Amino acid sequence: MEHIAALLLVIGCSNSMADCHELQVPVSVFATADECTAERPFAMGDVQGQAQHVVAKCLAVDPALEDDYDQIVWNVRPDGSLNASLAISNVVMASAAARPEKDYLSQQ
Repeated sequence: MEHIAALLLVIGCSNSMADCHELQVPVSVFATADECTAERPFAMGDVQGQAQHVVAKCLAVDPALEDDYDQIVWNVRPDGSLNASLAISNVVMASAAARPEKDYLSQQ
């Protein structure tokens, strides 16, 4: 299986930049950051017309965390710049450690 080096995030916004959402593009994962950068203008052209403003960014993927990423955190600023990153949510895992159980019925 190939590793993913970059993910292309494309966001479409209203004229005021107040209403933004992710736009689907044909290819969004890349084996190299250079491939992502080269595809970016074409992907933006593919979605032109789906929103008044389109912004895109290639996000670097850490190979050690590739399977752990489960969120894309992004914000489009009023000036139209896109701030985005990949993130790992704080997942709470259940523990199988032995715990003394209380028998409430026998304590009556």
